[in-house]
Amino acid sequence: MKAIYLTGFMGAGKTTVGELLAEKLNLPVLDSDQQIVKKLNMTIKEIFDLHGESFFRDAETDILKELPTEDVIITTGGGIVIKDENRALMKKNGQIILLHADVDIIYDRVHSDTNRPLASKKTKDELHALYHSRVAFYQDCSFTVGTSNKDIDEIVNEIIFRLK
Repeated sequence: MKAIYLTGFMGAGKTTVGELLAEKLNLPVLDSDQQIVKKLNMTIKEIFDLHGESFFRDAETDILKELPTEDVIITTGGGIVIKDENRALMKKNGQIILLHADVDIIYDRVHSDTNRPLASKKTKDELHALYHSRVAFYQDCSFTVGTSNKDIDEIVNEIIFRLK
């Protein structure tokens, strides 16, 4: 089986869904952000503070090229889709599943999370603007699964059904 890439805005549930999906499909799960942190030996916040967003986006591309492309679930950072090259790599190597959550729900989940450099201290309007700047990139996917009003089992079962 080709790789399964979970994409979506921060706070959409990629990590949580990825872990249960991996368990149910008996596949390993890798988180692109965690792989970057491990490779660079810095937190995401440190990378953004010291090197900026452009450097981080390039690191995402490098990690995508290094990660396995078969029999794996890869959870991604919320902005990985903004680079055409990243979307092309994911399409070539697997299926891209967009996890979509309502931006108001996302705001409640992430606005005070200091580990999210693009979300912490943003107003709801600013978070909406960031989301809307990415929405076209998110829609460039194999299929979308809503996560706003579903429990984790419902989301994972829908993904498994739609993968068949």
